[in-house]
Amino acid sequence: MSWIREGELNLIEKLSANILKAGPMPKHVAFIMDGNRRYARKRQVERQEGHTQGFDKLAETLRWCLNLSIHEVTVYAFSIENFKRSKDEVDGLMELAKQKFIRLLEEQDNLEKHGVCIRVLGDLTLLPLDLQQHIARAVVATRTHNKCFLNVCFAYTSRHEIANAVREMAWGVEQGLIKSSDVSEALLSRCLYSSNSPNPDLLIRTSGEVRLSDFLLWQTSHSCLVFQSVLWPEYSFWNLCDAILQYQLNHRPLQKARDQHREGQALQQQEADRACLADLLQHHGNGKPLDAQRRQEALLNYTASREERVQDFLGALQHKRDSFLTDLTRQAALA
Repeated sequence: MSWIREGELNLIEKLSANILKAGPMPKHVAFIMDGNRRYARKRQVERQEGHTQGFDKLAETLRWCLNLSIHEVTVYAFSIENFKRSKDEVDGLMELAKQKFIRLLEEQDNLEKHGVCIRVLGDLTLLPLDLQQHIARAVVATRTHNKCFLNVCFAYTSRHEIANAVREMAWGVEQGLIKSSDVSEALLSRCLYSSNSPNPDLLIRTSGEVRLSDFLLWQTSHSCLVFQSVLWPEYSFWNLCDAILQYQLNHRPLQKARDQHREGQALQQQEADRACLADLLQHHGNGKPLDAQRRQEALLNYTASREERVQDFLGALQHKRDSFLTDLTRQAALA
């Protein structure tokens, strides 16, 4: 099964899509694709067949999203907690993932046609080396594509992601790239695996479970959360439309909350910059108080120097992450 299914919506689906698109549409949708194992039990088939059907449903859902002008999708493919399942099931999931990433590499022309950028978010070092290499090749091969984005969370939990972001900031301080006073909520957001993406507008979980299971906890604080009872392999275009309609009904308060949070962050950063400048002047000034104009100039200079430090740090962090993937692709080429 291809990662991106070709095909148009039928007439009724097109009509419904056009009606939906008259309202505010989510630009980024996240899915907790739950229910594969229950689907397998329901159909009395092997668990692995349930997971295979789940991947096929992802390909179909991506087609619906493209037709609905949703250009970014994030999916919870494999939690770090899933390593606690039976060895046979984990091995089967690793093998299925390997097959699908090999297939993705065979479909580069189709991915280029649609401009699909594949990103894999998670701790790849927890995965078998050959799977790491296939993932790295897929990510590197598509990273210049920019029409639509598929983020696959694999070997991922949100707590692990946040802890890793904290470690990255500590590394930046140790390397002298940033100061401890530069650490902030906004900077942590830019150190997450998902830093290249806007936060999801809409998060959908299937199978009737009403919890996030450690998925995008940081990023979905102002997202519309929709819990649907359908099992993931049975997901339909109409289930997606229902979730989008719920997003539209809640769009205004969600947007207001986002705007207020953004304004609050900006004010917090201004206050932090003022406090840092005051401390700097107290310890390194000549003892004479600055007038309002000179203090404002000093604040602007401090803010500019902080932003420059942060940009240099983020550039170094991105280079470190890119180098990790590039090294894996070289290893794969030599294997």
